[in-house]
Amino acid sequence: MGKQVHQLKDVLRLHVGDHIAVLDNTGGEYEVEIIEMSRDHVTGVIYSKRYIEEPKTKVTLYQALLKGNNFELVLQKCTEIGVSSFVPVLCERCVARTPDDKKQERWRKIIAEAAEQSGRGKLPTLEPVLDFKQSCQTATNLSLLAWEGEAASDLRPLLQSEAASITRHSINLFVGPEGGFSPAEVEFAQRCGIIPITLGKRVLRAETAGLVAATAILYEYGDLSHPSPVDKDS
Repeated sequence: MGKQVHQLKDVLRLHVGDHIAVLDNTGGEYEVEIIEMSRDHVTGVIYSKRYIEEPKTKVTLYQALLKGNNFELVLQKCTEIGVSSFVPVLCERCVARTPDDKKQERWRKIIAEAAEQSGRGKLPTLEPVLDFKQSCQTATNLSLLAWEGEAASDLRPLLQSEAASITRHSINLFVGPEGGFSPAEVEFAQRCGIIPITLGKRVLRAETAGLVAATAILYEYGDLSHPSPVDKDS
């Protein structure tokens, strides 16, 4: 509670009688009136509850580790648009080092702050780092790999296909590092049933490709339309 109390008292400067929105990480948002504040705890009374609609399509982003703060940018922006889960991936051409526990804790904080800012009903999950082969072997349902090779399929026709419609509610998206996937990695992914896709005529940076592809997927399946929260007063 310490960080949340500090946020309410010292950053937002809230007082007894103020109303705040509280999320339960299951999709519920509560309107709460603060009735007591101490150094360690804040107590409130629930006035109403509503359900925050999450995307029906669960996009899991298998993002290769990136240099500098670019991986953090991916986490932040993809959380905002509605990505459900992140899997950091170590690829052949990764320059970034494997993150330590401190770095991964920072990543979780970035996800939480982005989810709060964007009004998400649930926190996206951050999975442990996997090497590329492990990630390919553990991915289930429809899996796509952003690639600019000749054998890559166009994204939109693929999403509109009958095969994709069967598994549209769970899609895995693989995005490589700054140097892209190696030919051996693409071949291995294809053997695992992962489909290479192109994102158009322009070459996108590694920190941009996942955001663009995830946005296109969520848009195509209607998850970027106006939400319709269901009130559940209690």
